[in-house]
Amino acid sequence: MSDMIRILLVDDQKIFVEGLKFVLEARASDIEVVGMGFDGCEAVRLARSLKPEIILMDVRMPRMSGVDAAREIAAEFPEIKIVMFTTFDDDQYVRSAMNHGAIGYLLKNRPPVELINSLRAVKSGIIQIDPTVAVKLLRSDAHGSAETAQIVQAIRTLTGREREVLHLIAQALDNRQIAEHLNVAEQTARNYVSTVYAKLGTTHRMEIMKILNEIDF
Repeated sequence: MSDMIRILLVDDQKIFVEGLKFVLEARASDIEVVGMGFDGCEAVRLARSLKPEIILMDVRMPRMSGVDAAREIAAEFPEIKIVMFTTFDDDQYVRSAMNHGAIGYLLKNRPPVELINSLRAVKSGIIQIDPTVAVKLLRSDAHGSAETAQIVQAIRTLTGREREVLHLIAQALDNRQIAEHLNVAEQTARNYVSTVYAKLGTTHRMEIMKILNEIDF
Protein backbone atom coordinates (compact mmCIF):
# COMPACT_ATOMS: atom_id res chain seq x y z
CA MET A 1 0.00 0.00 0.00
CA SER A 2 1.37 3.40 -0.97
CA ASP A 3 -0.01 5.00 2.20
CA MET A 4 2.04 2.70 4.42
CA ILE A 5 5.03 4.24 6.20
CA ARG A 6 7.97 1.84 5.76
CA ILE A 7 10.29 2.14 8.76
CA LEU A 8 13.69 0.70 9.64
CA LEU A 9 14.43 0.51 13.37
CA VAL A 10 18.06 0.62 14.54
CA ASP A 11 19.16 0.31 18.18
CA ASP A 12 21.74 -1.85 19.92
CA GLN A 13 19.16 -2.95 22.52
CA LYS A 14 17.43 -5.84 20.73
CA ILE A 15 14.61 -6.21 23.23
CA PHE A 16 13.82 -2.50 22.89
CA VAL A 17 13.76 -2.74 19.10
CA GLU A 18 11.46 -5.76 19.12
CA GLY A 19 9.15 -4.08 21.63
CA LEU A 20 9.06 -0.87 19.63
CA LYS A 21 8.19 -2.80 16.46
CA PHE A 22 5.28 -4.43 18.25
CA VAL A 23 4.00 -1.12 19.66
CA LEU A 24 4.22 0.77 16.37
CA GLU A 25 2.50 -1.88 14.28
CA ALA A 26 -0.14 -2.59 16.93
CA ARG A 27 -1.11 1.06 17.35
CA ALA A 28 -0.72 2.39 13.80
CA SER A 29 -2.27 0.57 10.84
CA ASP A 30 -0.27 2.75 8.44
CA ILE A 31 3.16 1.80 9.83
CA GLU A 32 5.17 -1.20 8.66
CA VAL A 33 8.51 -2.03 10.26
CA VAL A 34 10.43 -3.44 7.29
CA GLY A 35 13.63 -4.23 9.17
CA MET A 36 15.58 -4.07 12.42
CA GLY A 37 19.27 -3.31 12.83
CA PHE A 38 21.46 -3.26 15.90
CA ASP A 39 24.36 -0.95 15.04
CA GLY A 40 25.30 1.76 12.56
CA CYS A 41 26.89 -0.65 10.09
CA GLU A 42 23.67 -2.64 9.89
CA ALA A 43 21.74 0.60 9.45
CA VAL A 44 23.74 1.41 6.32
CA ARG A 45 23.46 -2.14 4.96
CA LEU A 46 19.72 -2.37 5.57
CA ALA A 47 19.11 1.10 4.14
CA ARG A 48 20.67 -0.10 0.90
CA SER A 49 18.73 -3.34 0.72
CA LEU A 50 15.34 -2.30 2.11
CA LYS A 51 15.05 1.34 0.96
CA PRO A 52 12.82 2.38 3.89
CA GLU A 53 11.04 5.74 3.92
CA ILE A 54 12.12 6.48 7.50
CA ILE A 55 14.96 5.24 9.69
CA LEU A 56 14.38 5.56 13.43
CA MET A 57 17.85 5.19 14.94
CA ASP A 58 19.72 5.50 18.22
CA VAL A 59 22.69 7.85 18.53
CA ARG A 60 25.19 5.71 20.44
CA MET A 61 25.77 2.23 19.02
CA PRO A 62 28.74 -0.15 18.63
CA ARG A 63 30.91 -0.36 15.48
CA MET A 64 29.35 2.78 13.96
CA SER A 65 27.35 5.50 15.73
CA GLY A 66 23.93 6.60 14.58
CA VAL A 67 25.33 9.97 13.53
CA ASP A 68 28.03 8.38 11.35
CA ALA A 69 25.45 6.03 9.85
CA ALA A 70 23.15 8.97 9.16
CA ARG A 71 25.94 10.74 7.30
CA GLU A 72 26.57 7.74 5.03
CA ILE A 73 22.91 7.04 4.41
CA ALA A 74 22.00 10.68 3.72
CA ALA A 75 24.83 10.97 1.20
CA GLU A 76 23.74 7.85 -0.67
CA PHE A 77 19.97 8.04 -0.19
CA PRO A 78 18.91 11.67 0.45
CA GLU A 79 15.26 10.67 0.03
CA ILE A 80 15.37 8.51 3.19
CA LYS A 81 14.25 10.48 6.23
CA ILE A 82 16.39 9.81 9.30
CA VAL A 83 15.12 10.36 12.83
CA MET A 84 17.41 9.97 15.83
CA PHE A 85 15.59 8.26 18.72
CA THR A 86 17.60 8.39 21.91
CA THR A 87 17.81 9.12 25.62
CA PHE A 88 20.44 11.84 25.06
CA ASP A 89 19.19 15.44 24.87
CA ASP A 90 22.65 17.01 24.67
CA ASP A 91 22.50 19.79 22.09
CA GLN A 92 25.84 18.73 20.60
CA TYR A 93 24.38 15.35 19.70
CA VAL A 94 21.42 17.12 18.11
CA ARG A 95 23.55 19.51 16.09
CA SER A 96 25.81 16.73 14.90
CA ALA A 97 22.86 14.56 13.87
CA MET A 98 21.07 17.35 12.03
CA ASN A 99 24.28 18.40 10.32
CA HIS A 100 24.75 14.86 9.07
CA GLY A 101 21.37 14.26 7.47
CA ALA A 102 18.82 13.68 10.24
CA ILE A 103 15.41 15.33 9.86
CA GLY A 104 14.33 14.59 13.43
CA TYR A 105 15.60 14.14 16.97
CA LEU A 106 13.20 12.52 19.45
CA LEU A 107 13.63 11.24 22.99
CA LYS A 108 12.69 7.71 23.98
CA ASN A 109 10.40 8.87 26.77
CA ARG A 110 7.94 10.15 24.14
CA PRO A 111 4.48 8.48 24.49
CA PRO A 112 3.70 6.03 21.65
CA VAL A 113 0.88 8.14 20.23
CA GLU A 114 3.17 11.19 20.00
CA LEU A 115 5.92 9.11 18.39
CA ILE A 116 3.48 7.79 15.80
CA ASN A 117 2.25 11.30 15.02
CA SER A 118 5.85 12.49 14.68
CA LEU A 119 6.63 9.69 12.24
CA ARG A 120 3.61 10.64 10.15
CA ALA A 121 4.82 14.23 10.14
CA VAL A 122 8.30 13.13 9.10
CA LYS A 123 6.80 11.18 6.19
CA SER A 124 5.39 14.52 5.01
CA GLY A 125 8.84 16.09 5.28
CA ILE A 126 8.28 18.03 8.51
CA ILE A 127 11.25 18.34 10.85
CA GLN A 128 10.57 16.83 14.27
CA ILE A 129 12.59 17.97 17.28
CA ASP A 130 11.59 16.99 20.80
CA PRO A 131 10.28 20.19 22.48
CA THR A 132 12.71 19.97 25.40
CA VAL A 133 15.61 19.57 22.99
CA ALA A 134 14.43 22.46 20.81
CA VAL A 135 14.30 24.77 23.83
CA LYS A 136 17.86 23.82 24.80
CA LEU A 137 19.05 24.47 21.27
CA LEU A 138 17.53 27.92 21.11
CA ARG A 139 18.80 28.88 24.57
CA SER A 140 22.31 27.64 23.88
CA ASP A 141 22.74 29.85 20.85
CA ALA A 142 24.07 33.29 21.68
CA HIS A 143 21.78 35.90 20.18
CA GLY A 144 23.49 38.43 18.00
CA SER A 145 26.60 36.35 17.35
CA ALA A 146 28.81 37.37 14.44
CA GLU A 147 27.78 34.27 12.49
CA THR A 148 24.08 34.98 13.03
CA ALA A 149 24.54 38.59 12.01
CA GLN A 150 26.20 37.50 8.77
CA ILE A 151 23.37 35.12 7.93
CA VAL A 152 20.73 37.74 8.74
CA GLN A 153 22.50 40.20 6.46
CA ALA A 154 22.66 37.55 3.72
CA ILE A 155 18.93 36.83 4.07
CA ARG A 156 18.18 40.50 3.50
CA THR A 157 19.95 40.34 0.15
CA LEU A 158 17.77 37.49 -1.15
CA THR A 159 15.30 38.16 -3.93
CA GLY A 160 11.60 37.74 -3.31
CA ARG A 161 11.57 34.30 -4.92
CA GLU A 162 14.68 33.25 -2.99
CA ARG A 163 13.01 34.28 0.28
CA GLU A 164 10.01 32.20 -0.64
CA VAL A 165 12.30 29.24 -1.27
CA LEU A 166 14.02 29.89 2.07
CA HIS A 167 10.71 29.59 3.91
CA LEU A 168 9.99 26.32 2.11
CA ILE A 169 13.43 24.97 3.01
CA ALA A 170 12.77 25.85 6.65
CA GLN A 171 9.57 23.77 6.47
CA ALA A 172 11.73 20.76 5.47
CA LEU A 173 10.25 20.52 1.97
CA ASP A 174 12.43 18.62 -0.47
CA ASN A 175 13.24 19.81 -4.00
CA ARG A 176 10.26 18.04 -5.55
CA GLN A 177 7.84 19.56 -3.03
CA ILE A 178 9.35 23.01 -3.49
CA ALA A 179 8.97 22.64 -7.26
CA GLU A 180 5.30 21.71 -6.85
CA HIS A 181 4.69 24.63 -4.51
CA LEU A 182 6.34 27.10 -6.91
CA ASN A 183 4.90 25.40 -10.00
CA VAL A 184 8.34 25.08 -11.61
CA ALA A 185 10.50 22.21 -12.84
CA GLU A 186 12.34 20.25 -10.15
CA GLN A 187 15.71 21.26 -11.62
CA THR A 188 14.68 24.91 -11.36
CA ALA A 189 13.75 24.40 -7.72
CA ARG A 190 17.08 22.66 -7.12
CA ASN A 191 18.88 25.65 -8.60
CA TYR A 192 16.96 28.05 -6.33
CA VAL A 193 17.81 25.95 -3.27
CA SER A 194 21.50 25.83 -4.20
CA THR A 195 21.55 29.59 -4.66
CA VAL A 196 19.92 30.23 -1.28
CA TYR A 197 22.31 27.92 0.53
CA ALA A 198 25.30 29.48 -1.24
CA LYS A 199 24.23 33.01 -0.30
CA LEU A 200 23.64 32.04 3.33
CA GLY A 201 26.83 30.01 3.56
CA THR A 202 25.09 27.13 5.31
CA THR A 203 23.21 23.93 4.51
CA HIS A 204 22.05 23.42 8.10
CA ARG A 205 18.24 23.54 8.32
CA MET A 206 18.30 24.00 12.09
CA GLU A 207 20.39 27.15 11.68
CA ILE A 208 17.93 28.44 9.10
CA MET A 209 14.98 27.71 11.40
CA LYS A 210 16.67 29.44 14.33
CA ILE A 211 17.43 32.58 12.32
CA LEU A 212 13.90 32.78 10.87
CA ASN A 213 12.58 32.46 14.43
CA GLU A 214 14.66 35.44 15.52
CA ILE A 215 14.00 37.93 12.72
CA ASP A 216 11.08 39.30 10.80
CA PHE A 217 11.63 39.82 7.10
